[in-house]
Amino acid sequence: MDRILRAQDSQTFGRMLRDERKALGKSQDDVAAAVGTRRQTIADLERGKNVGSHTVFAVIAAIGKMVAITDARPDLEMIRTMLEESGNG
Repeated sequence: MDRILRAQDSQTFGRMLRDERKALGKSQDDVAAAVGTRRQTIADLERGKNVGSHTVFAVIAAIGKMVAITDARPDLEMIRTMLEESGNG
């Protein structure tokens, strides 16, 4: 099963993007070149600053990820999964 990352604010989302980028061994310059933007724009996004939604989606695609919209209220299966992933299940 794919690992699901969750963020409900721009700072968390930016940290997640940074961590995923680094895990792929890509620099901010690499991603900026793939997207056709400046390195500073990638840095801003990773710090949770406001950038255009088209840039957000281009960066997500450049690191081979996609967005999924989920219900923020966990159902029973989601709670079980979270407990299993944390080792408490």
